[in-house]
Amino acid sequence: MSSLLAVLDAIESESAAVELRARSYELLGDLTGRTVVDVGCGGGRAVAELAERGAHAVGVDLDPDMIAVARTRWPAGEFHVGDATALPIETGSASYYRADKVLHALDDPALAVAEARRVLTPGGRAVLLGQDWDLIAIDSDDSETTRRLVHAKADSMPSPRVARGYRNLLLDAGFTDPVVEVHTAVFADDTALDVLKRITDEEGWLAEQAERANANRILVVVPMFLVAAQA
Repeated sequence: MSSLLAVLDAIESESAAVELRARSYELLGDLTGRTVVDVGCGGGRAVAELAERGAHAVGVDLDPDMIAVARTRWPAGEFHVGDATALPIETGSASYYRADKVLHALDDPALAVAEARRVLTPGGRAVLLGQDWDLIAIDSDDSETTRRLVHAKADSMPSPRVARGYRNLLLDAGFTDPVVEVHTAVFADDTALDVLKRITDEEGWLAEQAERANANRILVVVPMFLVAAQA
């Protein structure tokens, strides 16, 4: 848990990640006094940032250990253990819904989007944010192995390519006026190696990437899909 949190903290502290979260908040709308449900809240950083912007932010995560960390880090926040497909939130009680890097881990992401529709008030907004695991670009001398490893990591997940389908998932659930943006996360420092270690533990391939990192030649590019729509 501690090692995963350290990696997540490093990634979430990158300037591009900070800017992307801020953009996701902008796409929600006026946050002042509004209830925002942040699904898959992890360590709770987004909940704290939403609260700083005047929202009543509620974090939900399936992992009790993550919720425990979030409550410790952000004691003023509201956090609940819960499933994205069965949120502990009353019907029609939230103005906004946000899910950041969550749906790829679900067997049926459509159920989570339907649940988002349930908890939102009429006219509320949902924002979905996440990466398409099949589209990660990595500079490497061994392109064949790189392709194999990226696809293998993608295929190990329940819904690795769901991000490219966010727009249609929202439309299918009855949302309207979707806005689609694609942002690019670029890693060219030690954080890049941490990202790659989450993709594979293949020592030979990682050794080449470590050499690249030591020589300031490492590069990992991750397209991030950001889609907002109205309930």
